[in-house]
Amino acid sequence: MARGHVILSHGLQSGPNATKVSALAEVAEALGWSHERPDYRDLDGRGRLGDVAARMARLRERAALVPGPLVLAGSSMGAFISGEVGCELATSERLRGLFLMAPPVALLGEWPQALRVPEGVPLMVVHGWDDELIPASAVVDWCAARKAELRLVDDSHRLSGHVEYSARAFAELLHRAAA
Repeated sequence: MARGHVILSHGLQSGPNATKVSALAEVAEALGWSHERPDYRDLDGRGRLGDVAARMARLRERAALVPGPLVLAGSSMGAFISGEVGCELATSERLRGLFLMAPPVALLGEWPQALRVPEGVPLMVVHGWDDELIPASAVVDWCAARKAELRLVDDSHRLSGHVEYSARAFAELLHRAAA
């Protein structure tokens, strides 16, 4: 029996077989967690940032089907929707952790508020110092306000040089979530 379930959400203009979410899926499986990677590609062509509300609805629907412990993880837009949907799930006590890679802490001009995350749920963020889309300083400030665990790495938005590092960090979060 699985320790819980992980939903891995890919970034905008990416896909469920993307390198980072695939690496996280391997970690989840190795640690005894079931997992899934919803496909949001059909929503990505709708506007500059895709259809954010429809992405959230899809993640919400998938999460509603999980009866036990749940961890949400995502990269970029996948991180944004994981945090937002996580806020809705936090009161159910099923949500055991959030793992956000290169999170857009605000979708300026596109979404009514900054990225929200539930209080009291283990949160780990991996972000690149040289992220060309989301300034590291904004993520540092956002994490500081939430006392979130932040791991800054010498990389860009795609974190392509830190896939294995991110996978190891994710393993740490899953160990905590299982305890």
